[in-house]
Amino acid sequence: MGQELKCVSPIDGSVFATRETMSRDDAFAAAKRAREAQAEWAARPLQERIDLVMAGVAAVGAMNDEIVPELAHMMGRPVRYGGEFGGFNERASHMADIAAEALADIEVGEDASFKRYIRRVPHGVVFVVAPWNYPYMTAINSVAPALIAGNTVVLKHATQTLLVGERMAAAFHSAGVPEDVFQNVFLSHDVTNDLIAGNAFDFVNFTGSVGGGQAMERAAAGTFTGVGTELGGKDPGYVMDDADLDAAVDTLIDGAMFNAGQCCCGIERIYVHESLFDDFVAKAVEIVKGYKLGNPLDPDTTLGPMANVRFAAEVRAQIDEALADGATAHIDTFPEDDGGAYLTPQILTNVTHDMRVMRDESFGPVVGIMPVKDDAEAIRLMNDSEFGLTASLWTRDLERAQTVGDQVETGTVFMNRADYLDPGLCWTGCKNTGRGGGLSVIGYQNLTRPKSYHLKKVTS
Repeated sequence: MGQELKCVSPIDGSVFATRETMSRDDAFAAAKRAREAQAEWAARPLQERIDLVMAGVAAVGAMNDEIVPELAHMMGRPVRYGGEFGGFNERASHMADIAAEALADIEVGEDASFKRYIRRVPHGVVFVVAPWNYPYMTAINSVAPALIAGNTVVLKHATQTLLVGERMAAAFHSAGVPEDVFQNVFLSHDVTNDLIAGNAFDFVNFTGSVGGGQAMERAAAGTFTGVGTELGGKDPGYVMDDADLDAAVDTLIDGAMFNAGQCCCGIERIYVHESLFDDFVAKAVEIVKGYKLGNPLDPDTTLGPMANVRFAAEVRAQIDEALADGATAHIDTFPEDDGGAYLTPQILTNVTHDMRVMRDESFGPVVGIMPVKDDAEAIRLMNDSEFGLTASLWTRDLERAQTVGDQVETGTVFMNRADYLDPGLCWTGCKNTGRGGGLSVIGYQNLTRPKSYHLKKVTS
């Protein structure tokens, strides 16, 4: 018997779904089936794999009316936002569109004597470990290109979004993707560790916490299994003196608060030129005071509960510590704040980098805002972090944004936007945010290996 996984709904603390984890033997058997199915899958024409994957994507879309309230129950996102299918489809579609070019042979040269080229070949079995905060979009980042490239995929989803992997697998199987080519599994941490350490997979793609990423790397140590990680973030926004103030406030505060702040690339700290600081804060406070905290199944709700009571407890702790150290809170406690998963969104000023709320990942609806006197101070503060996923720069001057962006230690530089993943660009990070890169041409490079062909046509 395996252990029971429980998805506890943040709506009311009830158990929404349970599943039993696989035994060690059953898990290794599943990985073996994936390996045995891989060669036949990779031998199919590229366009056939693309068509099957996109049919699977469409089948997920057909489930959207069921998926949206299911996500509200599992992780608290309000139904008014309609789920994730738009981004899910956009990412898969882009990877399908670029597949032929991204996976094409690199021609090195051919003459009467030699033909030389480099081919991208699949790793084999790719293990995808996906998080709960955007459970469909984060999973498809790897699942679609891995399958298109000729890998088989084993997907393990977070307990908080226990049913997502099942839905994806069922959709893809209904579209014709063989069951052993794309498998959803329920695993304990110990069995997950044993699978990776036992060379069950050829590549591991993990999205989650820093601690989780470290556990994946430790499990893979000495196996030469590649590990790609997208871990924590503490993404900054910087509003320069020439910024469009209204656009900056609207976008950065939405980036800080949407999904109850539970976004990998959400805005967690904001630096505003001192000439705009007071106006920025006033406008930000007005926006946040207008949010409606409540049951995510209510279409009027704009801010749902955090996905788990313990996540909300960490955010409250960071806020309380900051207030004790002199920070100023600008939002009075909402009536719907229950001290549990339903948490008042908060804006803090008089904050410093000595406070955890400006240093540790919050992953909740709180943002600290600091004034800065110039670009140099902003760059220093943006780089004063152990994380590096995205940075959002606000200015009317493209060259200034590029100059500042070149000095910021981050995976993505945004100008006049935030909290968005463009599938044409590599999704990547630095420092404790992890290593590797998803989507774009580089995503295909990471989900395949180069194989060189040096073919001599004549022997005399």
